[in-house]
Amino acid sequence: MTRISRRGAMIGAALLGTALLAGGPARADEQSFTIAYQTTVEPSKVPQADGAYEKATGWKIDWRKFDSGAEVITAVASGDIDIGYVGSSPLAAAASRELPIKTIFVVGIIGSSEALVTRNGAGIGKPADLAGKKVAVPFVSTTHYSLLAALKHWQIDPKTVSILNLRPPEIAAAWARGDIDAAYVWDPALGQIKGSGAVLVTSEDVGKWGAPTFDAWIVRSEFAEKHPEIVRKFVKVTGDAYAAFRADGAKWTATSPEAEKIARLTGAKPEEVPGLLTGYVFPTLAEQAGNDLLGGGIAKAIADASAFLKEQGKIPAVLSDYGAYVTSRFVTEAQAAK
Repeated sequence: MTRISRRGAMIGAALLGTALLAGGPARADEQSFTIAYQTTVEPSKVPQADGAYEKATGWKIDWRKFDSGAEVITAVASGDIDIGYVGSSPLAAAASRELPIKTIFVVGIIGSSEALVTRNGAGIGKPADLAGKKVAVPFVSTTHYSLLAALKHWQIDPKTVSILNLRPPEIAAAWARGDIDAAYVWDPALGQIKGSGAVLVTSEDVGKWGAPTFDAWIVRSEFAEKHPEIVRKFVKVTGDAYAAFRADGAKWTATSPEAEKIARLTGAKPEEVPGLLTGYVFPTLAEQAGNDLLGGGIAKAIADASAFLKEQGKIPAVLSDYGAYVTSRFVTEAQAAK
């Protein structure tokens, strides 16, 4: 796949291995499940705010906010999370370690919503100036993957750059204090630092160089096997939200109810939401099942990302086939559902 290949690349083998041995926690109330979400600005935040997922499934949902895909993967591995939002990089690392998960929905192809920004006054006018500078990025993230890919493209040895592991809220705080020279991060933290910095490269650029990234929803395989109807309904609500945005996105203005709901869940300002929504390409249910995405392209993208991560020494080995970690079943069933 040429267009695709996001958030995190370096899951600790010992930590993940331990988590894989742990079963999911017993629930007193089986009519509930847990979803890990992140603060990415995207259409499904609207039904999340409206309680549409609870209405569709008839189950209670424990929504838990995470700052990175690496944290989501760890929670999924331990059985604490049933459905989670991750980027292609942590997804690739998790699949390479054979975590029992399925990719069920592609959130979006990452473009300008992730970028490497240099701080004004840091003395970085071109890529070569990154040598010796402090660059913050959330480890085990798509931006970490994109940063390493960009450095490789520019023929800059990562060892010459002081790469710091900070989560998005920490990046915003460190930036405000002047503790870092640059950062590769996603919105809304990205929007906060752009005001006093300059974009050196975006993930759209890096994707064109051969290292594209995406976000996705994953599910624990055990949960999907036990409750396929819940997964299908989750996917249907998500797909409907994307279809609504694709059909009337121009109406999602700064003063719209949609912008207010998205801002409430992400921390972005309502006036920022319309612009942030342009940083992705949001696939419809029909497109999800196509060859470019869940029908084959995503498995190839995961394989490509895994090969890069192994080359960078972030994972020990790659699999011969990643098809087992992707399924188009639920988007196909959701598309057929009334």
